[in-house]
Amino acid sequence: MGASLTQEQLDRYDDQGILFPLPVMSAEEATGYLEHANAIEAALGGNCKPVELSQMHLHYQWAYDLITHPRILDAVESILGENLVAWSAGLFPKHPGQGTFVGWHQDGTYWNLDSQQVVTVWLALSQSNTSNGCMRVIPGTQQWSIQPHRDTFSEENVLSRGQEVEAEFSEDDALDIVLSPGQMSLHHVNLVHGSQPNPSQLQRTGYVVRYVAPSVKQSGDHATGVLVRGEDHYGHYRLAGPPEALSPEEALARMKKSAREQLASVMKDTNGSENDT
Repeated sequence: MGASLTQEQLDRYDDQGILFPLPVMSAEEATGYLEHANAIEAALGGNCKPVELSQMHLHYQWAYDLITHPRILDAVESILGENLVAWSAGLFPKHPGQGTFVGWHQDGTYWNLDSQQVVTVWLALSQSNTSNGCMRVIPGTQQWSIQPHRDTFSEENVLSRGQEVEAEFSEDDALDIVLSPGQMSLHHVNLVHGSQPNPSQLQRTGYVVRYVAPSVKQSGDHATGVLVRGEDHYGHYRLAGPPEALSPEEALARMKKSAREQLASVMKDTNGSENDT
């Protein structure tokens, strides 16, 4: 059964910049993917920042299977069209009692993409709710242009320099993106969003995929992307296929290298400073 969006859902996405909850898989399937995710984080020493847990879809089959999941692609195609590139992907974990948070920000500030034809998928591999630090958004802010952001350098803010948007808004307007394991949300690249710490005893982990239309160009060197549906008539990306069969050690080493390259050559501001999402 397909998961193409209805006109009502598309209208809601256009109005609010966010659409949730959308079913992708069973809770049992999500738990299986969570075990893979936890194993990678443990191999990296635990308590990893999201920038350390990116681009695993280039080296792990389970992560590749997620970015090519038909239910996800059907929904994203409803917004971006039949030709889709998975531009980046990675884990956003918060473990029990972890005091880190994500400051209010707009993704479009950092990504150096020349179009807003971008959709971010946040797939819950665990329960994600108000008690364990679910994502929060300010509906309607996707209609804003890119706003100035300040660097706080807070150690608790997992963004690389503790970035926070400077625009004024009321947190009373925030919408909590509550998801059960196996459900996803879709959000716009300019939507103001963030998340609070996880004071609970429940892990909160999401797998996040950023999809673009092939016409979207990133400044600088060609980024690595995966053509997950349709055709690419533009050549803006170095297209990768399914991962090679590698030993756990080699897969981890290659993922670490890809994550560093993503941070260094993709997420740069106009001064050449590194950014994350």
